[in-house]
Amino acid sequence: MKKLFLAAFAAALVGPFGSSQAADKKTLVFVPNSSTDFWRPAEAGVRKAQSELPNYKLVFKYPKHPSPEIQTRILDDFVAAGAAGLVVSPIDAISMVGTIDRIAGQVTLFTTDSDAPTSKRVAYFGSSNSEAGKQAGQLLLKALPNGGKCIGFIGLLGAGNAGERIGGVKDALKGSKIDLIDVLADNFDKTRAKRNVTDVLIAHSEVNCLVGFYDYNTPLILEALQEAGKLGRVTVVAFDADPITLTGVKDGTIVGTIVQQPFEWAYLSMTAMAKYLDGVKSMIPPDRRIILPTRTIDRRNVEAFWTELKAVLCCMPTAREISR
Repeated sequence: MKKLFLAAFAAALVGPFGSSQAADKKTLVFVPNSSTDFWRPAEAGVRKAQSELPNYKLVFKYPKHPSPEIQTRILDDFVAAGAAGLVVSPIDAISMVGTIDRIAGQVTLFTTDSDAPTSKRVAYFGSSNSEAGKQAGQLLLKALPNGGKCIGFIGLLGAGNAGERIGGVKDALKGSKIDLIDVLADNFDKTRAKRNVTDVLIAHSEVNCLVGFYDYNTPLILEALQEAGKLGRVTVVAFDADPITLTGVKDGTIVGTIVQQPFEWAYLSMTAMAKYLDGVKSMIPPDRRIILPTRTIDRRNVEAFWTELKAVLCCMPTAREISR
């Protein structure tokens, strides 16, 4: 489905991006919400888009710290430098609506990953996080037929994708014997993220399942379970495609993970942005949302998915190397 969607959408973008080679190329910028390795495929997507857009300069900018203030400063700096378009994953889509509206009044702006649907952004490229949450809930229902008590872990409770994922899990669990009793945030602080898990294992003996809502949460869940001697005794459901997570799916310590398509978000949003600035806007649907489906990865298909991912990430530096 991923390849079919990418081919179908990309077909709408075929054609020249300008009638002449301008001396000064327009700059398009992709700004994620963190410097985690989750965004490496997106950087690869920007590089692919750059290879097809010779009349544009494409920039991928990691924020060094995940704060709305720092992200806003990055966006303002690129606007001041004359960027023609921005694609941003808002760190806090709720509190940043005013910022997004202000910047969207100056340059073309798309959102990705975490949407701000009430803002003046032109379009959103990303997942349906509600559907992703429902897929995670379905994994829990299959893994815990007799019920259970679950606690989740996430980077930012205020992010739009966070609320939608959590809501999707809860919707899937309605009427079952499984409860998601709490979700703990860590603000992308990995020390705090692991401590959250450790504290839960000590204080809540009734909890028999853990959900890692962001890519780095699940590897830290596995570390804490290993140290507590509970690895394999507690059900774990994940999001995203960290290599440690995929290893856990392969060896059975993780039931499954819900993966997104950040490579496609970046590639499609950048190529669409260029076309949009060239005056062709037909690729933007009436609801201004381009949704790329999420996938459930379990022991049946993890090897095939991992092969796909390695091909995308071939020769790509890590986010930590990029941010130095």
